[in-house]
Formats: sequence, structure tokens, C-alpha cells
Amino acid sequence: MKIAIPKETRDKEPRVAATPETVKKFIGLGAEVTVEKGAGAGSYIADALFEEAGAKIAGTHKTCVSGADVVLKVRRPQEKELKDYKSGTVVACLLNPYNDPDTMKACADAGLTVFAMEFIPRITRAQSMDVLSSQANLAGYRAVVEAAALFEKAMPMMMTAAGTVAPAKAFVMGAGVAGLQAIATARRLGAVVTATDVRPAAKEQVESLGAKFIAVEDEEFKQAETAGGYAKEMSEEYRKKQAELVASHVAKQDMVITTALIPGRPAPVLVTEEMVKAMRPGSVIVDLAVEQGGNCPLSKPDEVVEAHGVRIVGYPNMAGRIAVDASALYARNLLNFLTPMIDKEKGALAIDWDDDIVKGTLIARDGAVVHPNFAKSG
Repeated sequence: MKIAIPKETRDKEPRVAATPETVKKFIGLGAEVTVEKGAGAGSYIADALFEEAGAKIAGTHKTCVSGADVVLKVRRPQEKELKDYKSGTVVACLLNPYNDPDTMKACADAGLTVFAMEFIPRITRAQSMDVLSSQANLAGYRAVVEAAALFEKAMPMMMTAAGTVAPAKAFVMGAGVAGLQAIATARRLGAVVTATDVRPAAKEQVESLGAKFIAVEDEEFKQAETAGGYAKEMSEEYRKKQAELVASHVAKQDMVITTALIPGRPAPVLVTEEMVKAMRPGSVIVDLAVEQGGNCPLSKPDEVVEAHGVRIVGYPNMAGRIAVDASALYARNLLNFLTPMIDKEKGALAIDWDDDIVKGTLIARDGAVVHPNFAKSG
């Protein structure tokens, strides 16, 4: 069984889908691993380190993936790459099928068996494979670091002979994985932290990290979560009350971190231009949803926009700004995902097509788009 690790071809993607650690483990499972020259450069992994781990180094993309049984990538393959893959190759990557159905269809037409790592089900057995959590955790941390770098005041309270420096006020909107890490990081840096989320259960998590929870906590809010842990749609009256509370709170903050994403839909607007106008000059907003339209309509991908005296950070791929750790965690996610699919005695693929994790992530097989969310696209 040959596993290929090509160099990422999409702009500003420094991550890589394997590390010397995971290469060794794949070889221990009986695989032959080939890494494209320079694939790890963005994560400071030299080709020599992959070679020491037992991998072969290929000079070109075509040489790397030619004849591969499995190709592991960070981002989805571009159509120009597909001509180098053999039909039947298993590809595992962050496919982003909602935003790029054409590439999904092209992968199916090329006869590839494609797994979308962002579709790993949220079940106990799959926790070690959960790419969204591993990358969002790092993104939440980095968001606060970026905000602190742009915020031209100190984060913690400082008592000096010349007087006291007040602590920064940080507001985190969304208490998922990224939001909770942002809360923890801002607290470690000494900020006074508040947070909000539409799920009542988030209140306990927020408060356990030492932050104050901000929400209109009426009876409707207390019933705002389904038995499955998802948020219910709130009434127009409640949304208005919550918006008023948040708007007044945002105006008092030094930094705001927004983290709200909805799969397959544009990101919800959390911070309006009117709210930005009400913030103090020198404040900072970090919009982690900029790739899906943004939680603030003023944010722009790859830019730090200054509007009404407020700097708004719109860096896409925030986890990629900590590429060394992001690659290490992502590579382990892939290792944990692929290992159950390998027959260790034969060193060959033995995929259980009825496994819940396989069914949940399988997008294309045998020339067709097979995932129920996208099957019509095939």
C-alpha cells in the first residue's frame, strides 16, 4: 500500500498532511510513504526529516501521487492535480464541498474515493480524528494573539509606581471549540473576558473558564436547546432583545473575537457597522468567519481593515498561522482516521463501508457523489 503526501498547491496554505511521527507509524502498519519535495517547508519540516522517518522523497507532484493507493492532503485537490491520480485512489482532505461543488464533482468523475475530514461525526470513538476541533482550538488561541498584537495597550492589569494600567476587556462571540480556547487564552493574558452563545449549555463552560456569560436569560433562552444539543431558532422578539444587549456590551469592549460558522451557509452577522461605530478607537475585532462572508460585514479576507477607528482582522486559515502545531495535530487526526481502515497483517486497505465514521465522511466513490447531502450533485 502506497501513501502519498503531496505539497499543498493552494495559496497561503503552509500546513502539511503528515509529519515524521505519523510517517513512522504508517510504515509500521506496512505502508510505503512518499512525500513530495518541500511538502513540509511551510511547517518547518525538512525533507531530510521525512527521509529519516522512512519516507521516500518525490521530486514532483506527479511522481509523488503516481500509483498511490491513498493520498493525504490538507486542502482539496485542485482540478489540475487530478490528472496525476489513478482511478480508485483514496483521498482524505478538508474538502469544503459546500463552497466548491465543482471540485467535489471533478473528484468523483476522476474515479477517486474521497473522504471529507470536516465531516468526522461528533461521537466518542472519533474524537481523536476530529479535524475541526483540533484546528479550531488553535485558531481560537491565535485569534487572541493577533488581537493582542494590534491592541496598543497592555492586556493584564499592571500596578506601577506611575499608576495602574487597567486590564483589557475581551468579548468572545460563540463558545464552541475556537471560542472556548479564545476565552482561555485571553484570560491567561490577563484580560477581563465575557462571552456569549445561543446555547444555554455554553454558560457553564464559559463560566468554568473564568469568563462572564452575556445573554438575555429568559424562559425562551432556557428552552433554546434541542435534546441533541443543537440550538433552536429563537423568536424575533428574543433576537431583538439579545441584539440590543450585545450591541451595548460590544461598545465597551477593547477586543471582540467572533467565531460563528454554519456549515453550508453564509456566516451570520454578529457585529454590525453600527456596533463598530460605537466601539472605542483603537479597539480590535478578529473575525474567524471571514472565509464564509464574515461575522462582521466590514471584514475582508487577508486584510486588517481600519473602520471608524477600529481594526478588523480578516485572516483566513487562522490555524495555518501556527503551521507547526496545526500540521502536527492534523496529521495525527489523519493517522487515527486511516489506521482502522488498514489490515495490519497484509499492509493493505480494508475499508468497512458500513462503519459510521466511514459513512459520515465518504463523499465520492466509484465515479459518483454518494454523500446524502450532495448526492444530487453527482
